[in-house]
Amino acid sequence: MPMPFQITSPRFQNGETIPITYTCEGENIPPPLHWEGEPPGTRSFALIVEDPDAPDPSNPQTPWVHWVLYNLPPHFHDIPESLMPESIPESARQGLNDWKRQGYGGPCPPAGRHRYVYHLYALDTVLPDLGRVTRAQLASVMDGHILAETTLVGTYEKINKLHHHH
Repeated sequence: MPMPFQITSPRFQNGETIPITYTCEGENIPPPLHWEGEPPGTRSFALIVEDPDAPDPSNPQTPWVHWVLYNLPPHFHDIPESLMPESIPESARQGLNDWKRQGYGGPCPPAGRHRYVYHLYALDTVLPDLGRVTRAQLASVMDGHILAETTLVGTYEKINKLHHHH
């Protein structure tokens, strides 16, 4: 049997807490990630990281996008610890997160414990350079090209609760 397509992190198990280093309370760098088992015919990978519990798990409004990364080459299977832009393969492109910035923004939940879903897609094509693409724009361009998808979920709740005294 071939291996299932799966994404993992050496820093947290699926469903577990994301270490503070990778959040807005820490160094705000992406966690290391590893994937394998992509189907034959994969020409590129895309990664979308989003929080389905924004702004509050008791009343989620709309997923908050933390990272949009695409055109990772098919031989690339690891996002290294403290990924610096220069260690992203030259072909890869980063889209816009919901802070309207390119690149990664770590978990920074305003209230409660949120889930952060790392969606990895194996695509049968290499996408054009889409510029400062949003998650929604990327999803529409990927439509019809997704050979397989795998997810990793981490959670985070702020450690430093700020108390506002009025």
